[in-house]
Amino acid sequence: MKQLERLNTIGEELSRIDDALALLALGSVGCELDRMDQYSDLDFFVICKEGTKNRFLNHLNWLENIHPLVFTFRNTKDGYKALYEDNIFCEFAIFEPQELENIEFSRGRIVWKREEFDASLCDGTMTEYKKKENIDFFINEALTNLYIGLGRYHRGENLSAYYFIQVYAFDRILHLMTTIEQPTDSKGDLFVLNRRFEQRYPESSKTISNLLLGYDEIVKGAKNCLEFLDEQFAINQGIKSRIEALISEGEINE
Repeated sequence: MKQLERLNTIGEELSRIDDALALLALGSVGCELDRMDQYSDLDFFVICKEGTKNRFLNHLNWLENIHPLVFTFRNTKDGYKALYEDNIFCEFAIFEPQELENIEFSRGRIVWKREEFDASLCDGTMTEYKKKENIDFFINEALTNLYIGLGRYHRGENLSAYYFIQVYAFDRILHLMTTIEQPTDSKGDLFVLNRRFEQRYPESSKTISNLLLGYDEIVKGAKNCLEFLDEQFAINQGIKSRIEALISEGEINE
């Protein structure tokens, strides 16, 4: 596919620069090539010699010499998002070797490296989801998010209520779903749980549309989230009753 061809070309361009050490591909263009498709981005690290990082960050000619760029955006202190004229989208970071041990990243695929570069530096540091809190944490976080969100709703702060219920509480519920159903495969995104969730948790995914109802159905969304938590887990009855009261009050006023 053209994404892999572009990566190889980037590697060739870097090989002509003395300060470049390696090109590490990540995600679907890295070690998970079986899920790459026409919508896949180019996620990669460029590893360079110590003291030369700014040369790669401040001058993107090594990227643009290959094909014209129509958009660049420095989204972190280490890297960019960029779009080529032919719609290949890139998200990349520049690191010096000594920095790799202090950042979290999943195992990637070395596209190019200098012979003297230590490939073991690219083995990755992430082997499981970053959030390691226990089930009780996610249950009680979800409940408190629902409670706070409904309070915001009754104050007329609907947008804040939406975030607490449909974003924060739902995120906790999503983590809880992974404790109910075994994933169909082990290829989850180590940084973002919702990536490929439908493919990995097909049964749990069937309930999502009942929980995410949108800005105009905040109270009903909260009610459905609470019912899900109550059906699947043992939840604290004290806060449950107070959430139910806020829901009932909201249903009357709607």
